Amino acid sequence: MADDAAAGGFAQRLGVRVEEADDGSARIVFEAREEHLNPAGTLHGGVLATLVDTAMGTAVRTATGDDDVPATSQLTVTYLRPGKPGPLEVTARVRTRGEHLTVCEADVEQDGRAIGHAVATFALLHP
Repeated sequence: MADDAAAGGFAQRLGVRVEEADDGSARIVFEAREEHLNPAGTLHGGVLATLVDTAMGTAVRTATGDDDVPATSQLTVTYLRPGKPGPLEVTARVRTRGEHLTVCEADVEQDGRAIGHAVATFALLHP
């Protein structure tokens, strides 16, 4: 996958950018703006969940065959501290790849501090 490429679909509409994606890992960047905040003034949890899901899905696609379609079957997000407007970076890596399931994890950082951690299981569909 080319560096500095836009993500597709919903993530692209949010402004997610894929910086790196290769060999079972991915790094995406995102600029959180006022429109991404919840009523408490912090980054909405659904935005953070989208970011980790996007990064992990991108990482999985670099470790699977062209005929495999990864689909998120389980996602656990741990919110470590509130996010705020400004740049975020999400790094994701495949932890275990099986024949039908792949497990990934991701870390979210803002201003050099961890704000979230996620683990997901992806089913590998063969349409």
